[in-house]
Amino acid sequence: MRVLVVGAGATGGYFGGRLAQAGRDVTFLVRAGRAEQLRTQGLTLVSPHGDVTLQPKLVAAGSIDGPYDAVILAVKAFGLDQALLDMAPAVGPGTVVMPLLNGMRHVDMIRERFGTALIGGVCKVATTIDAEGRIKQLAPFQELAYGEFDGSVSERTAALDATMQGAGFTARLTPTVAREMWEKWTLLATMGGICGLMRGTIGEIEAAPGGREFVLRLLGEVVRVIETDGIAPSPAFLETITKQLTQKGSPMASSMYRDLVAGLPVEADQIIGDLEARAKRHGIDTPLVSAAYTHLRVYAGRLAAG
Repeated sequence: MRVLVVGAGATGGYFGGRLAQAGRDVTFLVRAGRAEQLRTQGLTLVSPHGDVTLQPKLVAAGSIDGPYDAVILAVKAFGLDQALLDMAPAVGPGTVVMPLLNGMRHVDMIRERFGTALIGGVCKVATTIDAEGRIKQLAPFQELAYGEFDGSVSERTAALDATMQGAGFTARLTPTVAREMWEKWTLLATMGGICGLMRGTIGEIEAAPGGREFVLRLLGEVVRVIETDGIAPSPAFLETITKQLTQKGSPMASSMYRDLVAGLPVEADQIIGDLEARAKRHGIDTPLVSAAYTHLRVYAGRLAAG
């Protein structure tokens, strides 16, 4: 199976790198600056599961030589429009497109552009790119789940699953990928909102006066929107993330908060703003979600102004 990974950042670079390390036929579609860095330094993964430096196969926009069997779309949401244009020559009648983006707004955009090529995808990994351009894994968990939105097992997802198995991370073909995507958004929106608004880790927020109560109220707002507009999270999932989001001394923080602290662009519109927009469409009052979004938009506006 020929696999095109669109983006060699913290997520695409990690999973694509592990696939390449396992001998899969993987090519990365990257921007010129990142391509030059990868050509000169290689793709380096620094991980509890073992460090590796690879010389990845690269392709530039405009140089794709025809359809791939699978496209893993792993760009930041604000780069999605350009990515869809760049990857278009790689998508043929038999191509499967698996996005690993945050939120749910990208689903409609990809489906409108590529139709039934789209399947669901969810990744669980904590990675970042350091100052040297290396991809650093911050915690041991590493999972990729995927499947058809209707829950069926198709020939194409079975073929994709065969490629993913044994590649150095947990790979899972699931009939509940749609619900899992909504659940991941529930976690990301809540964690992004509380860490972004309070400018701290989970442990720091929990330890502050009123911190636990604040977390639970914001989580309640997010869940109400998700269960009204999408697929309600399972009780087991909510129990798990409630413990995670209120754990004493936890160093955990959202990737959006890490980007904010580093002075990088954040996915405020896709993770928080889209949730607020859906709440408004349903007449749901979400004062804490709205406050978090306004706070992040102030940061984004300052960043854009230079």
